[in-house]
Amino acid sequence: MNREQISRLAHADHPIASPLDDDSVRRLLERGIPRGDERVLDLGCGGGEWLLRALATRPHLRAEGVDISEGSLAHAREAASNLGVHERLVLHHQDAADFASTHAFDLVLNMGATHAFGGLLPTLAAARKHLAPGGHVLIGEGFWEREPSPEGVEMLGDFTDLSTTLDHVAADGWTPVHGHISTRQELDGYEWAWSGSLAAWALDHPADPDSFQALAAATTHRSEWLRVYRDTWGFVSLVLRRTCD
Repeated sequence: MNREQISRLAHADHPIASPLDDDSVRRLLERGIPRGDERVLDLGCGGGEWLLRALATRPHLRAEGVDISEGSLAHAREAASNLGVHERLVLHHQDAADFASTHAFDLVLNMGATHAFGGLLPTLAAARKHLAPGGHVLIGEGFWEREPSPEGVEMLGDFTDLSTTLDHVAADGWTPVHGHISTRQELDGYEWAWSGSLAAWALDHPADPDSFQALAAATTHRSEWLRVYRDTWGFVSLVLRRTCD
């Protein structure tokens, strides 16, 4: 069982692959696409959940997603077809860093996948290339609420604290026009869903040759969350505009 398969099973009950509940997702999309007829790009769309939710509630929206996982894109295509929004969704199977388009986008997303570009500021630089004048960027990033352990940094990354994160964003030429800091309920809910969904699949499929590995992965993840980073790591979602277009 590879990493992608584990992730797919772990997100079965929490398809938004970030610590956000449905109301938070809805509010962030409302801020990022206020008109409802925008053109939206998700750099690292995975299974396309953000795009699918936006398309399902905005009949004049057009969306594109980019991801290196063909399996995730296949899921997005099937879900878009089931929702009846597939004609307004274009998916690109490639590295998001190499994506180029002939048109600009009113909203560019990257939620919890800045590592694909090498960090927060390189991700914003990539988003800037695709952004229409007056457009928004919706980005999700981790931060340290308290001093992390070396093990936590090695596990999750070399994040800064929240105020320093916002300082870096502002110094790079961006102004936050909305934001959301994931609550303890959202953070814990995401982790319980991740480990619980994977464990439930393993227990429901005891004869599957991957069952033992899935259960072990769920147990390890739950232990790491509770022992290493639960009390130190946070997640912020920012709706940004260019300070000077």
